[in-house]
Amino acid sequence: MEEPEDKKPKKVKAVHEVFTLLVEVGRKAGDGLPKGATGAGLLCFASGVNEAEAVRETVAVLKQADLAPLDVTGYGTLAEREAQGDEINDEERELMARARAENSVVVVQMTPFYDDGPHPSDA
Repeated sequence: MEEPEDKKPKKVKAVHEVFTLLVEVGRKAGDGLPKGATGAGLLCFASGVNEAEAVRETVAVLKQADLAPLDVTGYGTLAEREAQGDEINDEERELMARARAENSVVVVQMTPFYDDGPHPSDA
């Protein structure tokens, strides 16, 4: 027997947050990283109902782009970063808003790594 409409649990729409993630990637054929680079660090803004989902989605997107994610470090949501005293400029806020609106992953910056460290000209 089916429950009356007013007795069914209401579905609550999950609120997506935008998380700041730093992803370290290694080398893989066709990854598009500069010649001589040993990998790269990618600063990403990723939408998700929680950080774990944002990480999963980011790793999946990067793998589809022929990158080889090795490690992900989370830096929290906009509110969490502000509470920690991080300064977030207007451009970053716009990119975070875009990630939320599109429910997507936005790669903000890519810094190639070399055996002798990142090259300033690549940052």
